[in-house]
Amino acid sequence: MRAALALARRGLGRTAENPAVGALVVRDGAIVAQGWTQEGGRPHAERVALDAAGALARGSTMYVTLEPCSHHGRTPPCADAIVAAGVSRVVSAIEDPDARVAGRGHAILRDGGVEVTTNVCADEALRANLGHVLRVKEGRPMVTLKLAETLDGYAAGDEHDPRLSITSAPANARTHVLRAMHDAIMIGIGTAKADDPLMTVRAPGMEDRKPLRVVLDARLALSPRSRLAASARETPTLVLAGAAADSDCAKDLRATGVEIAPVALDALGRIDLKAALAALAARNITRVFSEGGPRIGAVLVAEGLADEVALFTAPKPQGRGVPALGEAARNILRDPSRYALVEDAMLGADRIRRYERVF
Repeated sequence: MRAALALARRGLGRTAENPAVGALVVRDGAIVAQGWTQEGGRPHAERVALDAAGALARGSTMYVTLEPCSHHGRTPPCADAIVAAGVSRVVSAIEDPDARVAGRGHAILRDGGVEVTTNVCADEALRANLGHVLRVKEGRPMVTLKLAETLDGYAAGDEHDPRLSITSAPANARTHVLRAMHDAIMIGIGTAKADDPLMTVRAPGMEDRKPLRVVLDARLALSPRSRLAASARETPTLVLAGAAADSDCAKDLRATGVEIAPVALDALGRIDLKAALAALAARNITRVFSEGGPRIGAVLVAEGLADEVALFTAPKPQGRGVPALGEAARNILRDPSRYALVEDAMLGADRIRRYERVF
């Protein structure tokens, strides 16, 4: 099952709205075929693995990281295909919470004479399918919060200081891989104005990855001359703004290819993060990579919306500036009832600590 989960991760960031699933066909103790959900969500992992196995599927065991689908979409149900192929046993990691499946896939298999074993590596499978699960059950995508800080905890210099270049090449390469594993990259207008970022995947072999770029911009302050606007026709770019934002600014941004959508504001007149995430889920986004800076990061952590946190720490101090996270947010990350530290490693001279929200 862990090998199937590794296969599934190949599809992360490429399969929405469908989940990224992995499947292995095993016969006589040997893996005879494998598959993972293909770009755009079709074909499903099970179909790919069955096609690769051919006649060897009959009498085999299939390991699959999510319950096989039972509903008709653009393709017939995977559960029916597994029965038709003569698979003897299916080992499934977790049940699919989608109401169109929700146990029906397993029932079809059992009714078809297939032995079914469930809840194998279920915790790991839940993490792998978290974007799909949260979109179905809570109406929001999963969120990975990424922050880079100096040794003494600063994410940026003081006002009017030059932009900080905090992390080195190995950590930056890891960031691009993480971006590629998500459907959208999200920042706030403060980061957009201060850094004028591209928010693209720039890693060898991943040039085709173009996650949706999302800017939280209540008053439409993004410049039409920014790099985001200038490249909007090449890489999809969405600005989430308040309904009363300036219509002339909207017109100028739309002329560059930027899409603008209204969302609710919070009591301070800023984009309401829960509303923003719900809007992205409604667009079938399942995985969001937030590089929105300290304020957005603090809110995501405080409200339990940061499902993973990747904190990159450079070896040199800054001395002063804008803290990457306030003490309240850091205390939440240190609370074992809220977050678990799952990775603590070096990337060249930089340190990465990765946390997962406790369910």
